Amino acid sequence: MHRQLSVALSAATAVAVVGLSGCSHPGPKVVSSPSSTVHPTTSPVTVAAPPTAPLPAPEALIDVLNRLADPNVPGINKVSLVEGANPDSAGTLDKFTNALRDNGYLPMTFAANNLAWSDKNPSNVMATIIVHTAQANNGNFTFPMEFAPFQGGWQLSRRTAEMLLALGNSAAPTMPSTLAATSRCSPAAYRTTGS
Repeated sequence: MHRQLSVALSAATAVAVVGLSGCSHPGPKVVSSPSSTVHPTTSPVTVAAPPTAPLPAPEALIDVLNRLADPNVPGINKVSLVEGANPDSAGTLDKFTNALRDNGYLPMTFAANNLAWSDKNPSNVMATIIVHTAQANNGNFTFPMEFAPFQGGWQLSRRTAEMLLALGNSAAPTMPSTLAATSRCSPAAYRTTGS
């Protein structure tokens, strides 16, 4: 089981690295002229300050995860829980919940710790999520998740959703079949914290 988790985590990391490197753009080409020299100018780097509002209560983030994992909530009603999701995503959200159920992970409970404003998007919140599943072996997992503000509440960030729910990145490289099978049930990508 640990080997499968390790392989899945390694493959997920590789996919993320390849995906991120594919998103980078080369810098503009600078053509130097022998007759003139251009001196680079510097401008101050501005970093957005984190919001002055207080961080959300852990329960607000846990509620998002509880609703995403709840088999009684149809996928179409989960679309607002994932940043950038649309009605076409409902089937993927249903498959995610069905995979959790079919693989014996339900019921699940969540705890959110170490809440902090995201350094990548200052309006988002990062949290260490501890997942407790019904699995007898390796039933507890920990995963850092990002949440985005949405209509006075919170939703799972697109970045986290893509890792957990395999939502629409058709340009992503094809996953190995073992990872594709385990990605339908996201806990395989989590880091084990014990039983």
